[in-house]
Amino acid sequence: MLTSNTGRRPVLLISLAGSAISYAMFALASGMEGRAALGMILAARVFAGICGANITVAQAYIADITPPEQRTKRMGLIGMAFGLGFIFGPPIGGIAFKHLGDAGPGIVASALCAVNFILAVFILTESWKPDAHTDAARRPRLEQWKHTLRQPTVGLLVIIFFLATFCFTCFEITLGLVIANNFKLGFKTTDAISVAGMLFMYCGIIGAFVQGGPIGKLVKKLGERKLIAISLILTGISLAPMPFIHGEGKLSWSLLFSNQGGPWWMLLLTLAVLSIGTGLTRPPLFGLLSVLTPADQQGATLGIAQSAGSLARIFGPMFAGSLFAAHAAIPYLTCALIAVVTGLVAWAKLRPPASAAS
Repeated sequence: MLTSNTGRRPVLLISLAGSAISYAMFALASGMEGRAALGMILAARVFAGICGANITVAQAYIADITPPEQRTKRMGLIGMAFGLGFIFGPPIGGIAFKHLGDAGPGIVASALCAVNFILAVFILTESWKPDAHTDAARRPRLEQWKHTLRQPTVGLLVIIFFLATFCFTCFEITLGLVIANNFKLGFKTTDAISVAGMLFMYCGIIGAFVQGGPIGKLVKKLGERKLIAISLILTGISLAPMPFIHGEGKLSWSLLFSNQGGPWWMLLLTLAVLSIGTGLTRPPLFGLLSVLTPADQQGATLGIAQSAGSLARIFGPMFAGSLFAAHAAIPYLTCALIAVVTGLVAWAKLRPPASAAS
């Protein structure tokens, strides 16, 4: 594992610098046309992928500096940061586009990454203490996957994260289509796009609040294992009714408090439960992974889990898009079933022995 030899800090610095460069390339591509623009965009994304280890290493960094009993709460702060990014990112990008043109979003993103890099250079200290740990065996990528998945609880947690991400991605990719169809907003219309944006922001606010606030108390009361199971069951329960909620009219305060507001209230309640469920999955799962994994293997194990999530984000849209074309309810009902079954498996298999504390 790279961080076992070089430490967390250098990898984070390289990743942040790479992000700044990749977004600068994206901004440059925005001013080009035709094949040159496409080639530059692809190069920017490839470069970003090569330098994109920051999330995994950040989680390993937090595990290094946090006592085991507080890791889930600290992992929740990463989730909260993601949620806030999804909330404020689109408006900032819109303002940048308005004032700086096509290259604006890329320029601002690159500048923010550069500021991150500078702050990390002067503030971030090295968390990795090689004297305190034995070096992890270095394995080829496929062998590392096999090694991680062979560990009973750790492997199960990786599979659970894959399935949880898969279900959320199916929802994420189809929500706009469901809203456009079920509320008669039309496909690719301004109303449909703006409403979908508002709903994603609504979900992001709730998710950020859950991961940044009550999750610490919930972990103390329930434990990571039960919380993971409950979060998945909540996700499944909220996914099932979503494609069957029908109404009419663009979401607005006046509509919400009119006779036609009932379906929108139902949808908002369903999305709130979904946001709570998905918001409660990631922090305890990664907190538990970090507790169950030796310190010298945390980077590799958390990296495998993140890779599993990336695979889910590849296959989820393919799955949801093909089934949505057949019937809008199929991906939602399928993912609801997957989430509930996964939650029940997590409740049964992740639960410690009766004599152990949860």
